[in-house]
Amino acid sequence: MSKNIHVIGGGTIFHIRPHLMIGAKAKGTAAKKIAQMCRSKWPWPEYAVHEHLTEMADHNSTLETNEDIANLVDQLVEDESTKIIFMSAALTDWSASVWRGWASEGPSGKDQPRLRTDDGHVFLKLTPAEKIINRIRKQRKDIFLVAFKTTAGAGEDEMFDAGLKLLKQNSCNLVLVNDVHTRLNMIVVPELSRYCVTTDRELALTELADMTRMRAGLSFTPTRVEPGELVAWTGLRVPEVLRVVVDHCVAMGAYLPFNDVTVGHFGYRLSGDRFLSSRRKRNFNMVEDRDLVETAIQNGEVVAFGAKPSAGARSQYMVLMAYPEYDCIIHFHCPAKPGAQISVRNQKPYECGSHECGQNTVNGMKKFGDLAAVMLDQHGPNIVFSSKCDPKTVIEFIDANFDLTKTTR
Repeated sequence: MSKNIHVIGGGTIFHIRPHLMIGAKAKGTAAKKIAQMCRSKWPWPEYAVHEHLTEMADHNSTLETNEDIANLVDQLVEDESTKIIFMSAALTDWSASVWRGWASEGPSGKDQPRLRTDDGHVFLKLTPAEKIINRIRKQRKDIFLVAFKTTAGAGEDEMFDAGLKLLKQNSCNLVLVNDVHTRLNMIVVPELSRYCVTTDRELALTELADMTRMRAGLSFTPTRVEPGELVAWTGLRVPEVLRVVVDHCVAMGAYLPFNDVTVGHFGYRLSGDRFLSSRRKRNFNMVEDRDLVETAIQNGEVVAFGAKPSAGARSQYMVLMAYPEYDCIIHFHCPAKPGAQISVRNQKPYECGSHECGQNTVNGMKKFGDLAAVMLDQHGPNIVFSSKCDPKTVIEFIDANFDLTKTTR
């Protein structure tokens, strides 16, 4: 089967009347460059690149409104050959209706009567438009989705937060944020990191195409949730060593929430293919959110009993199976301290939760006495240790090598 890359660009408009409209201005420059880069950089001949420009960017196009883009997106999602979507179109954020005093002048649209200035003042009521991007991976998790976010006069951290919010709410794989005032660009990734922070737009687009090429072919294990009971964090099934180490990291600020959700994970190998994993989309600063879910790898699936496990559950399993002398694992998003004696692995090509990320973690692990660890650059450390060890040795290693008061964001 052929594999298709779809690049959507240009601005859209909303028709208030035949002679009056509101719109989001965009000429499709980024979309055109990305399509060109994909054609020149893509190493696999089975991929075909398709541009979808709005009328604002291509006068021959029939794409004009948000509704047109929504219909296009629905078609692409239904097409099994769709594998990558760059959603760079600037969509109108609002629909508008005409009001005179407290009364509506009726529906908006090109088929409605013109407004007459002789009739005096009218008011426009703006209503937030329906979001379209969330339709894509809600139905097709196999589509690699690259989104774009624009800010105006925002600081770097504010840009990052805006991009991360868009990414998390719509399950995007990458988000390019650019500020129209400062001309700053950055690429935001699911691991809560930023890459290519630059005012060089060409460089940012090139890096975006390269990261898409590296990450779009990654492998993920699907998760199936079966009925079951959570494993209480304070219960007997959770080793005391793991509990003490995680609780220490939480107390020191290693799990900084974003939208009341923390990233990172921790787990414990039981026996065979069974292990306990922290849960997805929880706030580990709440004790009850540290309750674990029993998980297994069965027939190529992650099977969880009672709740969805961490997106890193597959990586937990891979690392714990590679190091049978250890049965506990912890991961958080904090930077290494200057001079830290730890192996560092490049994270840029790998999305967290992919098989390749897990293998990268395994390959980078180095032993340090009673534990093994690796630092994933711009991501955070993975540390494995035995449930029979002294938790003080693990805590001392963590405190000596990582700044738990800071984040890799």
